[in-house]
Amino acid sequence: MRFIADSMLGKLTRWLRMLGQDVEYSNSMEDSALLATAKDERRILLTRDFELYERAIGKGVETFYLEGLTGEEKLAEVAKRYGLPLEIVMSDSRCPKCNSLIQPISPEKASDKVEKNTLEHYHEFWQCSKCQQVYWQGAHWARISISLSKAKQMLEKQ
Repeated sequence: MRFIADSMLGKLTRWLRMLGQDVEYSNSMEDSALLATAKDERRILLTRDFELYERAIGKGVETFYLEGLTGEEKLAEVAKRYGLPLEIVMSDSRCPKCNSLIQPISPEKASDKVEKNTLEHYHEFWQCSKCQQVYWQGAHWARISISLSKAKQMLEKQ
């Protein structure tokens, strides 16, 4: 899927990118630019702005209005609507920061980009092909797993 998200959906954007979805996002993009990009690039507009949602429909742009308040609720809504699995597969993941694909790198290649302590505890690393950000499944991974589990539970109840 190819999405574009409005400025109120930065966290959702990062989640969807980790789940392997191609999501354009800018917190400074005007509504007219969002609509034009969605139409030109055939992206689905994700929004919490009802007026923008109505404008998108009027212009023939596929759009989805999110009603959820929490990150997990929003994630469950999008997953249900578009049949997205709520599983992070690192080989499919995109950089949460810039939307580019990430690729596995050796601990040796990561050594100058992460703390020495990190290298002692983790052995799998991934790097963004564009911004060069390095990722690993560190202590934060437990929080990510909990959030995904909550979203899955909500999805099952819908």
